[in-house]
Amino acid sequence: MPVISDPSEFNEDELYVDLRATLGLALFLKCEGFNFAGSIKMKAATEMVDAAERGGVLRPGSVLVESSSGNLGVALSVLAASRGYGFLCVTDARCNPATRRMMEALGSAVHLVDEPALHGGLLGARIAYVRALCAADDRYVWLNQYANQGNWRAHYRTTAPSIARRFPDLDVLFVGAGTTGTLMGCARWFWQWRRRVRIVAVDSVGSVTFGGPARPRVIPGLGMGVRPPLLDRSYVDDVVHVEEADTVRVCRRLAARGFLFGGSTGTVVSGASAWLERHGDRDLTSVAIAPDLGERYLDTVHSPTWSASPHQAGDTLGSGDLAALSRPA
Repeated sequence: MPVISDPSEFNEDELYVDLRATLGLALFLKCEGFNFAGSIKMKAATEMVDAAERGGVLRPGSVLVESSSGNLGVALSVLAASRGYGFLCVTDARCNPATRRMMEALGSAVHLVDEPALHGGLLGARIAYVRALCAADDRYVWLNQYANQGNWRAHYRTTAPSIARRFPDLDVLFVGAGTTGTLMGCARWFWQWRRRVRIVAVDSVGSVTFGGPARPRVIPGLGMGVRPPLLDRSYVDDVVHVEEADTVRVCRRLAARGFLFGGSTGTVVSGASAWLERHGDRDLTSVAIAPDLGERYLDTVHSPTWSASPHQAGDTLGSGDLAALSRPA
């Protein structure tokens, strides 16, 4: 066991769950939640913060600001606390209450956007707030996870080669699509090294990432209201869309067997299950990436009184908002 002095120095990268015993599914689940931020977002956050420090963008007295539905916000809260920066997370009502409390416990501020932009929805309002804040006060630094190349490079350097070492005969990799940083990093690595691995993106119904119609969504994490600037569709072999009700069912099935995972993980496992059932080849070696654990979803996905019923407008962005997303940090 390592001895560390900085929370970013620890990340368990070699843990997999064989889902044959749990769900009767020929799938290995790569668990990415065992670090001090509790999700895969710790990798991207560390990559982006390190690059900003090297480039002189982050300096003593800087205050990080980022639009996040939750997991990246927690990761940046951990890094800001350990490195002496302030951090403001701009989010909306879909961010789990436990996630907001966790960021505040780490010393971060949380700004909750409750009025959607006229032509941009809640995500558009979040981005507009971040842009205005940075324009008014140069202490604020926006890493812009939506367009920051460090988002995918983190997974090119770490996640993909780790999977390849453990599964040299890998046939299929299932990756959830949010900002598409994890997806693009892994897909680019396997393409670069000429590995014959089928890359299957898993997205939420209502997300427009791969051209589907926008629809209200209530589970934070995966899915976007605009095509992510980081996405290069040519690296993706197949796409599966998952209804949020199916996400909840899978999360609760896993919890019933002792594995408490978050909403993003439930979506990825549900999508992988549907894809494997259609293709019907149990001899395939398949891995899915589990981005998060389930403690932050106790008030939502894992609560018996909660249901995935849309209660607010989905995020749809206009061209001006897309330009804001694409602007590099």
